[in-house]
Parts: sequence; structure tokens; C-alpha cells
Amino acid sequence: MSKSLVLAEKPSVAKDIARVLGCRQNGEGCMIGSRHIVTWALGHLVTLADPEVYSKEYKTWSLESLPMLPAKMQLVVMKETSRQFNIVQGLLRRSDISEVIIATDAGREGELVARWILIKAGCNKPAKRLWISSQTDKAVRDGFNNLKPAGDYYNLFLSAEARSEADWLVGLNVTRALTCKHNASLSAGRVQTPTLAMIVAREQEIKRFVPKDFYNIRAQFHGFSAIWTGKNGQTRLMDKADGETILQNLSGKSGIVTELQKQYKHKAPPAAYDLTELQRDANRRFAYSAKETLSIMQSLYEHHKLLTYPRTDSRYITDDIVSTLPERLRSIAVGPYKDLAMRLFKARPLSTRYIVDNNKVSDHHAIIPTEESVDLMFLRPEERNIYDLVVRRFLAVLMPAFEYEETKLTVTIGKERFSAKGKMVRALGWKEAYGDLTQSEDDEDDDSDIREQTLPQLQQGSKLDVKSCTLLTGKTKPPARYNEATLLTAMENPGGKEMSAEMRTILKTTSGLGTPATRADIIEKLFSNFSIERRGKEIIPTSKGIQLISLVPEDLRSAELTAKWEQELSLISKGKAQKKVFIDEMRTYATQLVSDVAASDIKYTHDNMTKDKCPDCGKYLLDVNGKKGKLLVCPDRECGYRKNLSMVTNARCPNCHKKLEMRGEGEKRMFVCKCGHRERLSDFEKRKTESGASKRDTENFLRNQNKQNEDKGSSALAQQLSKWMDQN
Repeated sequence: MSKSLVLAEKPSVAKDIARVLGCRQNGEGCMIGSRHIVTWALGHLVTLADPEVYSKEYKTWSLESLPMLPAKMQLVVMKETSRQFNIVQGLLRRSDISEVIIATDAGREGELVARWILIKAGCNKPAKRLWISSQTDKAVRDGFNNLKPAGDYYNLFLSAEARSEADWLVGLNVTRALTCKHNASLSAGRVQTPTLAMIVAREQEIKRFVPKDFYNIRAQFHGFSAIWTGKNGQTRLMDKADGETILQNLSGKSGIVTELQKQYKHKAPPAAYDLTELQRDANRRFAYSAKETLSIMQSLYEHHKLLTYPRTDSRYITDDIVSTLPERLRSIAVGPYKDLAMRLFKARPLSTRYIVDNNKVSDHHAIIPTEESVDLMFLRPEERNIYDLVVRRFLAVLMPAFEYEETKLTVTIGKERFSAKGKMVRALGWKEAYGDLTQSEDDEDDDSDIREQTLPQLQQGSKLDVKSCTLLTGKTKPPARYNEATLLTAMENPGGKEMSAEMRTILKTTSGLGTPATRADIIEKLFSNFSIERRGKEIIPTSKGIQLISLVPEDLRSAELTAKWEQELSLISKGKAQKKVFIDEMRTYATQLVSDVAASDIKYTHDNMTKDKCPDCGKYLLDVNGKKGKLLVCPDRECGYRKNLSMVTNARCPNCHKKLEMRGEGEKRMFVCKCGHRERLSDFEKRKTESGASKRDTENFLRNQNKQNEDKGSSALAQQLSKWMDQN
């Protein structure tokens, strides 16, 4: 009896599919049933070949061997996962396998994972496509009942392959050119470089900024205050003498309400989450990095099956999902969400005006809860936090608008006008979903000097006693440095003033720099190659990052390059453009970039070189700030020696409760805090033992801390990406 081979992207997903399909027999690298065999990739099993595969001259990094322009891009099996590839290839070649069902992640990259495996395995058997947005049993069953012809997604694969080959051609060529030209480990690429350029530009803007004094005049009345407002609506005076003159003119005078405007307003709930918006909120609320949030989301999607597909850039759902909303409400009717979820469930029909928009959904709809029942006790704290964000947003978007009455008040004292404003809530609406967690989004972004307050009952013409008038001094502030939340926003909407309206529109419709799935890795890459570092929550460019931007060809610094690429890739995915034409243009572009780097007369300087020599190659080591602490690293790309000098731990200072830094090696290891607290490791162990923690607890803590500090790129996919993903 012939069978279908189901190819999933990850073992966890494959096992869930196998259970739904009744494949209960364990095989080597697969699960076997009467009608299906389910197997899996481990991310990418197949990738583009490294340069040295094409030519011996590419084994040595030199300007003379550039540009590297293979006549035909080759695929190779990744060594780290070759065993699983051989298993999949063997299954594909079995005589009883009559068709393949592609069940990798439903998106551009997932299509690439599967197609490259099929191509490398030489498989030409008929194929179908499973396209689902959640991993619940119901979603899997429905998906297999509605399999699509694989040919429908072939152009999507071509666009994914074109993107990958273009990144190889541009990223590897310009990275090698920069490294060879300046004898330093430098990398650049289509997404990484403009992201770094934004951070560098913001830092330069801050350094150029000169603060200026300004002055406000505040009048205090019974129960509220108001701010002086000039004829043009300005509230700030740049000359102190002008403020003092106004103060003198106000002395001894009373006020009168000359304008009183009350206006009914409503505010719609925020749209449901896409990945980028979720990463932003998780960073603001819990200080999670973009990569941490994505990892937590993957667990909630794949393991717990509580949330839908995470790597989405849509904040809406389509009409066909509406019928599932009641069951999703029932599934989240637990704990703090129970009362509100059941109230919405019973008060049907549901209001979906703020969540349904077919035109704003591409491959996947917004992140929402699944129909799977939840037991909050089984979630880790960080999973609970992300789940809470998504559930509250889901409840909010199904609720009415927030209604309030806004009051704007003008009080005249003599000839001077003072302004105040207030808000009276009429109906909480969607804000009820957040309870005490509701934040004033307006106040967070509002830099106005006139802040909302509770106003007493007043009428136009009312006379007011002036309790006091005060001259307040302030200073203008430079633009804020990026943190991960604001950097994600900038990557999503990177269009600058110099960019054409057309290119800005393209970036807006194609998710900006990178994709929701790759932005976290881009930021991590910039940290790992020491182009940026953290100062508290702020992200600042290092000297290396600043110099790198000056060395990279100007064309590569702009997000407009990504806009042009995405425009072409979108056309390829729709069958309206040819992949070959695009790749030929990229070959020409890569050649030009290499020429620009080679002809540049700008110098690169290691200004963080120490007097310590590398024990492996003898070069002087560089002092750098890593994401988890200070390191000494070898500048030689091929050497790769690193030594930890200190690392930030999760242990807390007994005095100020901030995170402690660990310094030294072996028995000399010591915890140090910025407040001045210092503690030897032995004393730390003793203190923990006295507080109830065993020595084993301490050892586990240190082992986990070291594990956190290791390079995360230990998976096969990460190891391969570390070689040539600089361009992404």
C-alpha cells in the first residue's frame, strides 16, 4: 500500500502531526502509520555551499580573489545534520512513498527548507502543501483535509531562493572585501548594515545635540494648575527675562475661565499582536530581548499549542477565523481572564470590527489564542508573561472603544492665557481587559508641557483665585537612544527623509528591514560581532560599529536597498518577474561593492587593543563589551580566541539588589557590584547555604550562568548561519 511522506520542519511539530495522523510506530528519524510516514528537518538540512566549494582560490581570503561569482549556486548537505538528511533522502526514495506532503513552516523560509531538501535528495514525486497557522489537533486535521497543490507555492520558493542567493553574493563578497582591506573582522550586509547605520546616526545626533534652557510659567488654582500659552500655542519661553516680565504682570491678579471646551472622544483598542509588536511590548514590560520573546512564543506555539503561528507580520484575522472565536474565548476562560472571557462568550454575536480585515492578512493572521485549553500552572513565568500579553490583547480587541470626555480649559490672567486639560471616563471599554495594568499610552509618547489632570467642575466665565505663579526651568533633551523595543519599531519603519515615497511605501507593505522572524537574529548578530553594546537598556554603537559604517559603501547603508529587493522578490513570488534577471543584477551589484571597498582610502583602527597577546596566534587581544560581560578577543578572524573577563549574572547584590558581575577565574572568582559590594565566590556559597540554598544549588546556578554565556549558535542551522548570515 502506498503512503505519503510528511516533511515537517522540526521534530516537535512532526511528532504532533504524527499523533493526529495516527502514526504510532517509531522509526529512525520518523514516525510510521498505515497511510503516512512523518519525518522532519532540523531547520535547514541543506544550504548554499561555502565559497571554497566552488574554487580553491576562495579558501584564502584575499582581495585578489574577489568578487566571488559562481556560475551556478550549489547546494550542500550540512555536516551537522547530515544523518537526518540521509534518513529523509532514504524515505523519499522508498518505492511505497507515492507523494510528499510539505509541512514545514507556512512561509517563505519554510518553503525554502523543504524545497532544498527535495532538490538535493533528487526527489521528483508529486507533492502537496500543508498550510496552517496553529498547531492544535483541530488545525492539523483541517489542514490535511484541505491540502494545497505544492505548485501553488513554487514561485514563493523561487523568491526565497533568490533572496538567499542574493544575500550570499552581496554579504559574503562585501564582508570578505572589508575584512581583507582593513585586516579586521568586519561584516556587512543588506539588513545588518542599515540597522547599524540607524544606531550610529542616532548616536551622532545625540553627540551633536546642544541642550538649551527653556522656561514654563505655571499658575496654581484651587484643585488644578495651568501652563502659560503664547499666541502661537507655544508653552515654552527661551528667554528667562521674558518669563520674569510676565510673572510681574500677573502679580495680584485673578483669573477668569475664558474658554471651556468639552468634547466626547473614543479610542479604538490596539490591533491584535504581530510578532514585532509583541516583541516591543515584551521588551518594555519585562525587558525580554527580541530573541527571547520569539523563543518563548515558539514554546507556546509548538509545545503548549496555546498560541498561533508567531512569525507573522499581520495584526488582523480573516473572515474564516471568526467562527472559531467563541471556542478560543472558552479556552482562555481561566484565572484572571475567566469573567471577561465568559461575558464576551455569552454576549454574542462578537464585535469583530477591530480584528477582521482580509486585506491586511498575508501568509498568516495575527497572534491569537488557540482553542486549546490552558492550565496556567504548567507555564514557566516567562511563558506566563507572554501568554498574558496575547490573551489580554485578544480580549481587548473584541471589546468596545474606550469612551471619555476631554475638557480643554483656557484661563486668562490679565492679558496672559493659561491652558489645562482633563479627561472624564465614560466607559472603560477595551481598557477593562487590562484592569490595573492599563498604561496611559498617550502620556508615554506625549512630550507636551500640558499634562492631563482631574479638573474641578467649572463654567465659562468663572472667576478663579490665583494661589501662585511659578517660573519653571527645563532643558531641551536630545533624541533618546534606541532600546530593543524602539529599534524594532525603527526596523519595521526605516524610511528616512531622503527615501522616496514609493520606497517608503514598499518597506511599509513588506515589513521593513528584515522580517518578524529575522529581526531578533539581526540584533543579536550586531551584539555578537561587537558592533553595538548595551548600556542599561540603551543600545549604543561601539567604535568598531561607528568605523564600520564609514567603511561600508553608502548604497549598502540605506534601507532603500531592502525596499528594492523586496519589490522584486514580491514580483517573483507572484510570477511577475524572473529570478534569473534579479540574480544577474545582484552579481553586477556585488562586483561594484567590492570595487568600492577596494578603492576606499578610509582607514580602520583598533582603538581597544590591549597589551595581552593571544595564546594561540600571538596577536594583541581586543578588549570588548559582550552582551553578558567583558571579554578579550583575538582580532584574527581565523583564530577566534576569546577569554571572559567578567560576566553579568542573575545573582543579586545583598545591598542594592542589582545584578552582580562575576570576575576572575577558578577559586579567585568574585562577585562585584557597582554600589561597591564585593564578595568572593566562597563567601557567596556560604551565604547561600546559610539562607537555605545548598552547594549543589550554587553549582547549578554557576553552570546555568556559564551555559547562558556560551555562544548560542550550537545548532546546525546556527553554525551555518554564523558563516554567512552577516548579510541578514
